[in-house]
Amino acid sequence: MNSSPSKRPSTTALVHLSRSDAADPALELTLSAVEDRLSSLSAALQARDLSSIDLHATELHRALSNAVDHFSRAARNGPVPPALRRRLASASGTVAAQRESLARATAALDRAIDVLLPRETSAVYGAQGGVQRPGRAGSLLA
Repeated sequence: MNSSPSKRPSTTALVHLSRSDAADPALELTLSAVEDRLSSLSAALQARDLSSIDLHATELHRALSNAVDHFSRAARNGPVPPALRRRLASASGTVAAQRESLARATAALDRAIDVLLPRETSAVYGAQGGVQRPGRAGSLLA
């Protein structure tokens, strides 16, 4: 016979646990919108569809702004459920990875353009000390 009190949490503790673990519907919708926009942007990036990339990037920006607003308000009213925090962290990681990927692609494109279309060199001093500017041959008539 066990005379010690039961190890199960009280009914009040169960209600508290279920409320803290339950996803707030507004937060859930906000986060789902961010995840959907991320997925759409990823698909547009893979398809290299410039108009879709622009559209989905704008929509993602709006969804992220909305999510920051909702999550900030929720955090002031109590802890954000762990499942939503993990999903938000995952979405943040995806945004960072996409940003890094775009930065690398931009740098590679810039290097390719520099090879194909070299930029004009800046003015340099000639042997007599005068400034020589490339591409400025001829005279100006007034």
